[in-house]
Amino acid sequence: MGADIVEKTNRYERLLSEALDAAEIAPAADTPMGEAAADCEEMARSYLEDGRHFRENDDLVNALASFSYGHAWLDAGARIGLFDVPRDGHLFTV
Repeated sequence: MGADIVEKTNRYERLLSEALDAAEIAPAADTPMGEAAADCEEMARSYLEDGRHFRENDDLVNALASFSYGHAWLDAGARIGLFDVPRDGHLFTV
């Protein structure tokens, strides 16, 4: 596995952490879309925590997968309008 997976795991953790900081729930909280956005944000935060746990236990493959899945929840949510996100930069594909 080597240094490549270490660098990639660290990069994806930073990406997910920064994306969570940047994403703001767009719909009103008391609507079905607002509830869906909150669920997506919770999933992303859970994957961030899981990834950190895996990394602490030297399981870099699952750490990287967790950070990637967490970011996917946010990115998909942004694409369908659940989150207001920056349109420039590297955090989102919208």
